[in-house]
Amino acid sequence: GLFVTDYFTRTPRKLSPFRSFASIELFHFHIPEDTVIAVWNLITFKEQGGTFGDQCPDRSITVYFRSGAPSVINPLHTHFPRDTAVPGSFALTLTWTLPNRTTGVFNVTSPLPGDWFLAAHLPKDEGKISVKGLYEECQYLFQPQLIVQRLVNIAVLYPGHVTEQSMAPHNRSCLYKVFVPSYTSRVLVEVLRCRGAEGCPLWLRVRAKAPPLHNSTTLDCREHTPCQLAQDLPFWQHWYYVLVEKHPGVPGTISFQVTVQLTDCSRPSLARPPFLPSSASMNMPHSFGSAGGLALGDSPPPTSPNDTKHPLPIPVTLHTEERCWPVRPTLRNELDTFSVHFYIFFGPNVSVPPDRPAVFVINLLPVLDSGGVLNLELRLNVSSLCGENVTVFGCLNHGVPLTSGDNTSVTCETESLAGFLLSVNATASLSRLRIPYPQTGSWYLSLRSLCATEHGFEPCTNVTAEVYLRAYLSPCINDCGIYGQCKLLRTNNYLYAACECKAGWNGWGCTDNAEAFSYGFQLLSTLLLCLSNVMFVPPVAIAVRSHYLLEAAVYIFTMFFSTFYHACDQPGIVVFCIMEYDVLQFCDFLGSLMSVWVTVIAMARLQPIVKQASVLYLLGAMLLSMALQMDRHGLWNLLGPSLFALGIMAVAWTARTIRRRHCYPPTWKRWAFYLCPGALIAAAAVLLYAFVETEENYFYIHSIWHLLIAGSVGFLLPPRAKPSRRLGPLPRRKGCGYQLCVNEQEELGLVDPAVASINSICTS
Repeated sequence: GLFVTDYFTRTPRKLSPFRSFASIELFHFHIPEDTVIAVWNLITFKEQGGTFGDQCPDRSITVYFRSGAPSVINPLHTHFPRDTAVPGSFALTLTWTLPNRTTGVFNVTSPLPGDWFLAAHLPKDEGKISVKGLYEECQYLFQPQLIVQRLVNIAVLYPGHVTEQSMAPHNRSCLYKVFVPSYTSRVLVEVLRCRGAEGCPLWLRVRAKAPPLHNSTTLDCREHTPCQLAQDLPFWQHWYYVLVEKHPGVPGTISFQVTVQLTDCSRPSLARPPFLPSSASMNMPHSFGSAGGLALGDSPPPTSPNDTKHPLPIPVTLHTEERCWPVRPTLRNELDTFSVHFYIFFGPNVSVPPDRPAVFVINLLPVLDSGGVLNLELRLNVSSLCGENVTVFGCLNHGVPLTSGDNTSVTCETESLAGFLLSVNATASLSRLRIPYPQTGSWYLSLRSLCATEHGFEPCTNVTAEVYLRAYLSPCINDCGIYGQCKLLRTNNYLYAACECKAGWNGWGCTDNAEAFSYGFQLLSTLLLCLSNVMFVPPVAIAVRSHYLLEAAVYIFTMFFSTFYHACDQPGIVVFCIMEYDVLQFCDFLGSLMSVWVTVIAMARLQPIVKQASVLYLLGAMLLSMALQMDRHGLWNLLGPSLFALGIMAVAWTARTIRRRHCYPPTWKRWAFYLCPGALIAAAAVLLYAFVETEENYFYIHSIWHLLIAGSVGFLLPPRAKPSRRLGPLPRRKGCGYQLCVNEQEELGLVDPAVASINSICTS
């Protein structure tokens, strides 16, 4: 056969520790039809500060694979909401083989065509809150690459048409495909006139959507005559692949014939015509390929299958219970992204007759609808039962309607298909089903009413049950409840939604309360964060008493907005917002930085040196507003203004020291009881904020941060500067003037210069 190799790659992305599905990295691939093997090359490498992160710790990386829709993962083993179906997926854990790089390979033989999704994440961390830019963070980058190998010109089998084939000695198998249209109840493949070896040493394998595997439906033609393999309830509007494989060790050329019969369940007395030249009449795609046979290359000898199935005779007519009943369509009404309602014509109340099922179809658009949640709700109208013990069973299945042919029991699965079963009766009149990240395509819902007897379920007589049916697509399950937020996420051109839980709640719908915060704990944490800002009251009083009115206004601004920002920032239900969250956050950050700025500028005592020192206050406010608008969580937003203000203060103090020829402030009491304690308290607050704060201890560590910062301001704020009073020059015999005494008092750094005696200073 002729193989074509395709190569796909994605841009490397930074992985994050897992907290919810909103923290994973999702990659979208598309596998073409007729693919025989898909190989994912998973590349992971470390970076730190723009270079290779050889010193970064090794953290395992988990990768999930799923066809048709994103994986529904649960690495924290939390509880899913009630009535939620969890589809399966493949998982792979990558370990590190080199200090800064590792690779992994994931092979899929004969993968299903269409959309494939990869999800990757790091393990859950301890939740440390780090200051952005404080140190070079270790980054783990993940890049998947896909290599597919597909066959071209696969022979197409037409229903009722016999295809001749000769298998040369060097060939091991021949591959065909046949398209199955809608309303097909059975596919029967038969191998005829096998010649060239004794007993027809061939295996016949059939699989839907992709070439067969070793565990596909298999029949050994040596043990069954005629060699017929049937597939009941095949997938509609899909390709079925037929593989005829030779037994190992068989010499010579083997010739045989292959034919396919499709049974049309919409016309029970008729079978499909033997040959339809027009593809449109069978709803078949135009990309058929060639009509000849295709011999595949050598392959490893297959093992004897354990699930070899006996041939099923193809019926000329169908029994009544094998008929496919008319499928009622639904009307699609798009309200918003992942907000779609499916309305039933002449609904939403549906009548389920006793003698036949009611079948409905829900069409989900490719790619667009797989990122939400498919919701289904059945509600039985008990008054319509007329006192009978009626149970209405619903079977939701993908690709083909699934109705049970046995009236005594109702199941929602066969040997090759499995669906989701719902049931309502007079006792339990409501049933719900939620499918997160559903596969796209056609979903069929079959409703059937049966009466419960002492011998099991039997068909009802003259009782038509009425059921309220509601089907819709939503972004998240119950909008993530009160302890979660439904987020709309995007990866390249693919949209999907996921819940981000808070207040210790977990799970796919934020319904797992195993680690949830109690109401008392939420109230305590809110009060701690809010009432700790009351510590700014003493600095405000000191500033007002010392005539620092501008500084006092800034402290009041900070205290007010910090209190209400933390009241609005709580993760639980104890939340109170007086403004928009973004406004409160900006004002809180601006007030904190302005408090540092005005305090350090006040310590510099610039008024006697710079006549218009208020310019620095205004300049600082404008620069800090600009910096916060650029990046509110950056390290230099705090360090930049602080260092600049400290530099101004250092220059002013150095100028005074040189001019006065003694250290400024000149008194040891000012250093010992005010400056050193205030600096130590501020340093302790910064250390707690930068290195100790985590998500678990945030409530009390950040409250301590409030107390320490406000306390340091009370210590560092300089004493009141008494205004100068120039009364003219005094006689020189007195040795010093009134103005000289005032300046001397100011430089002593006393809290209240009026306490000391001016005469004593002049005399000394």
